[in-house]
Amino acid sequence: MRTSVQQAIASLPVPEGWTWRVVVRPRRRTLGIEVAPTGDVVFSVPGDADPDAVAAAVRSRLPRLAEEVRRRQASTEEPVKKLVSGTEFRYLGRRYRLKRVRGGAEGAVPGVRLHQGWLELAWPVDAAEGGRRITEWYTARGNRWLAARMPPLATRIGVSPTAVVARDTGDRWGECGPDGLVAVHWAVMQLAPALVDVVLAHELTHLAVPGHGARFRHRLRLALPDFDDREKLFADEVGGLWRGAVL
Repeated sequence: MRTSVQQAIASLPVPEGWTWRVVVRPRRRTLGIEVAPTGDVVFSVPGDADPDAVAAAVRSRLPRLAEEVRRRQASTEEPVKKLVSGTEFRYLGRRYRLKRVRGGAEGAVPGVRLHQGWLELAWPVDAAEGGRRITEWYTARGNRWLAARMPPLATRIGVSPTAVVARDTGDRWGECGPDGLVAVHWAVMQLAPALVDVVLAHELTHLAVPGHGARFRHRLRLALPDFDDREKLFADEVGGLWRGAVL
């Protein structure tokens, strides 16, 4: 069945520069389309999907999908940070400068913290360890912020997630599991709250609607009437998110 669906999609005018694949997910009821930060496309289909119906659905979405792939491919070069004082980091849309401070002495900061408008990093530490500490800081702060942010949004969408966490979700900005756990990539915490909500609301809605069709977007728009505008801003911003690479 997978080959049949792949052949049906391959028969469409899919641009030559695309990298795409079909994944069969037996628990799905509708077609799902995801565009990775690299521009790769994943078509998730139910186990009993009709190849012709899948092809028709993909064809109808090609113009919008092509724009999203183009935008992602144009921003595939991952930002790299040099851990020197003055390097800029963002948290919830605000910009902070890195300050290297002496670690180990009495009164010195452990690891990483925001202090008096600076993002302080205890020094000395090698670049790899410094980068790891900063990503852990984003994760810990993100866990607390998301836990407070989620309840009112979940109520508006009409779902009951078990929990929400910030973590490395690989090539996805967010994900949700059958157990009701919602995860947001820690790097998303660099964005303004309204844009973090794009990922959070998207994953919360998936707890009720598995696909990305009309029902899915209708439910999103009920919770966030300006979701389409936020989604466009999010797409413009994510290419510049730092994901842990350091010099």
